[in-house]
Amino acid sequence: MSSPGTPPSSDNHGQSYAEVYRRSTDSPEDFWLAAAEAVEWETPPARALDDSAAPMYRWFPDASLNTCFNALDRHVRDGNGDRAALIYDSAMAPDASRTYTYAELLDEVSRFAGVLKDQGVVAGDRVIVYMPMIPEAAIAMLACARIGAVHSVVFGGFAAKELATRIDDAGPVVLVTASGGLEPGRTVDYLPMVAKALELSGTPPHTVIVKDRAQVPGSAADYQGGGAAWFDWDTLMADASPAEPVPVAATDPLYILYTSGTTGKPKGVIRDNGGHAVALTWSMRNIYDIGPGDVWWTASDVGWVVGHSYIVYGPLLAGATSVLYEGKPVGTPDAGAFWRVISDHGVSALFTAPTAIRAVRKADPDAKEIEKYDISSLKTLFAAGERLDPDTYAWATRVLDRPVVDHWWQTETGWAICANLRGLEPMPLKAGSPTVPVPGYRVEVVDAEGNAVPAGAEGNIVIGLPLPPGTLAGLWRDPERYVRSYLATFDGYYLTGDSGYIDEDGYVYVLGRSDDVINVAGHRLSTGSMEAVVAGHPAVAECAVVGIRDELKGQRPSGYVVLKAGVEIDPDTLRNELVAMVREQIGAVATFRDVTVVQALPKTRSGKILRKTMRQIADHEEYTVPSTIEDIAVLDALKKQLGG
Repeated sequence: MSSPGTPPSSDNHGQSYAEVYRRSTDSPEDFWLAAAEAVEWETPPARALDDSAAPMYRWFPDASLNTCFNALDRHVRDGNGDRAALIYDSAMAPDASRTYTYAELLDEVSRFAGVLKDQGVVAGDRVIVYMPMIPEAAIAMLACARIGAVHSVVFGGFAAKELATRIDDAGPVVLVTASGGLEPGRTVDYLPMVAKALELSGTPPHTVIVKDRAQVPGSAADYQGGGAAWFDWDTLMADASPAEPVPVAATDPLYILYTSGTTGKPKGVIRDNGGHAVALTWSMRNIYDIGPGDVWWTASDVGWVVGHSYIVYGPLLAGATSVLYEGKPVGTPDAGAFWRVISDHGVSALFTAPTAIRAVRKADPDAKEIEKYDISSLKTLFAAGERLDPDTYAWATRVLDRPVVDHWWQTETGWAICANLRGLEPMPLKAGSPTVPVPGYRVEVVDAEGNAVPAGAEGNIVIGLPLPPGTLAGLWRDPERYVRSYLATFDGYYLTGDSGYIDEDGYVYVLGRSDDVINVAGHRLSTGSMEAVVAGHPAVAECAVVGIRDELKGQRPSGYVVLKAGVEIDPDTLRNELVAMVREQIGAVATFRDVTVVQALPKTRSGKILRKTMRQIADHEEYTVPSTIEDIAVLDALKKQLGG
């Protein structure tokens, strides 16, 4: 493969945001071709964008490459095989923790790619990866990319029915799994769920490969049948011959990822190879200021897009060291877990969800655990996945004494829409804002008719087409649904589904999903704005505000709060103080009166609060328990508390 390196024209480091953003919008063809020079191609692109089938756009249509080669082989070839590539840190099974160099990871990936080839997997075939947070999950993903197969990672522990629907939609030929996952105080057996999913599926894969974990009973030998042949990972790897990388078209799919919370027919987001490699390589340098040899930690899961982009692909494309953590922010064993990992591995930057920060704050509000560890290596804390409320931002900034950078993106985009780009000239941080649009994204706010609204006015956040490289190339086997879901509402724009505003300085504020805007006596009010106020109370660790039915006003806001650890406050006193705060900062029009103290908020496994389900419970409506819920007991407790 060609090795053009990274010429000065593609290096924006330290430049002003305004200049880089202007180039991305004024000359997108030149901008992205320059960015593409940081990637190694089998056939380098002569064109950046193919708009011949607009609004279905394709990036680098005349190019070919291999994503795995860019993530592993080229670093080894260039003399960096001894550099740490992947640090597996398991708080659940500490004896299993280990570090893989780039050469060692390449060997594992090449051999498992050979295993897949031996099972008949060829370029374009789909492979389901249903794994816990162990190195084999990343190895399986990279092995698929190596031979041009399309992986679809399903969060380990999803129920059999949900796994079956994804099997039927993706049509995999192989399913890769493990005997189970580890949670605080318990194990999660995967194999019974896999076996049940095969029974439910109309198109089961012909092969199941099982990584046997010593901590979880069960093996491939125990689960033969279901229309598939079952094999042991280690047995197959012992006899495997390494497979060489297979070049694929830049526009060929790298993976399918199903959006969380789907019901009925799942929505499979397609990510291509070429645009994905270019976007993530650019983002590591320019958004996160991470380069070769830096230790980068994304505290997420490979079942979510954050894990795809910034546990596996992004850091390895950049030649950095990626931490893969099996554990929780608290309880494994305590609220110092994050600081311990940073200290042990010299982490330069941590990327996690706001809900994780709030969990640490709730358990250790005075941040006493930090004093036990040396976190001097940490330069930046990045947060995404849910709005980083100003109070949590202020707490993290104070206790860490480092930049805390909110940024906003979606499963569909695959990388940040808005961010404070740390690799460019620093910009001021503003609490409550993910700062500005990332180069390549033309972010606007429009009203219900699609008209631009003035600065400071709330509306629908949209992105002008075409979306930049690395964003979704469509929905798997459903182009009509792609257009209907994202492109049909406002002509020429991608609908994010979020509401917010842009201030006079061009900073974007994301207030929540558009359906979280409630109508109170004819006034459209954002529950996200109210949450920001409620979260500012010194007793509140976490909160959610949802709109519930009101016979007089149509809807009214109802608040649910989790108290900080050790805090005791009279419920009526808390309610009166919160009502006064909302009245002062938003106005009496909000009619905020209902406050319920709860032990925990129901969330997805990726940390998003299930506001819609909470509203349905409060309104005594029927609801479906989401497949993505983290803890069903929390939902049951809330239902009992609200009389649902």
